[in-house]
Amino acid sequence: MIRFHKEGSVIILRTLLIIAAINGTVISLIDSTLAHYIIGGISLIFLFLILQFFRNPKRNFENNENQLFSPVDGKVVVIEEVEETEYFKDKRIQISIFMSPINVHVTRYPLGGLVKFAKYHPGKFLVAWHPKSSTENERTTVVVENDTWGPVLFRQIAGAVARRIVLYAKEGQTAKQSDDFGFIKFGSRVDVFVPLDTKINVSLDQVVKGGMDVIAER
Repeated sequence: MIRFHKEGSVIILRTLLIIAAINGTVISLIDSTLAHYIIGGISLIFLFLILQFFRNPKRNFENNENQLFSPVDGKVVVIEEVEETEYFKDKRIQISIFMSPINVHVTRYPLGGLVKFAKYHPGKFLVAWHPKSSTENERTTVVVENDTWGPVLFRQIAGAVARRIVLYAKEGQTAKQSDDFGFIKFGSRVDVFVPLDTKINVSLDQVVKGGMDVIAER
């Protein structure tokens, strides 16, 4: 059975109502079977894309403190040593995963532990692969700490199409590995910052699934 994320309930309902209204108007005003089929077909494709975007498949996994799960579905686009300037203010390995509009957009905790930091930043809507998107776009920053990993930072970043980031994480909460910590609507990116001595288990252009694929371990 297909499940849909709660963030999509209002949009899915509005989409159904708009599609019904448009098709009803076309049928009543245009006496053309071909036009009815064309509008109906376009409506079904649009509805399919909306449903595809908000699907929330059940993921079966086992918690493992030594492993870091991918927080989202998408493609690995960055693996590099960088200076993290917001929280750590030192060098970390950055792993970035890009989500297209057809990917599942649930964002999940890559590890369990205590939420030490959670902050929303308003900003621009540059394309998600732009070098400045991680510091200038609308984004959130979350830091979770446990005994195995210490603090790990991950960041939701809006893109040119994404216009709303939802963040559930709050400072002081206990995070459970692979539980939802938020949602990004309509395409974007998530960055994960891990210690320099971390073993990276993914490669560039690799496709990963949130809450299932291990991107790093200690």
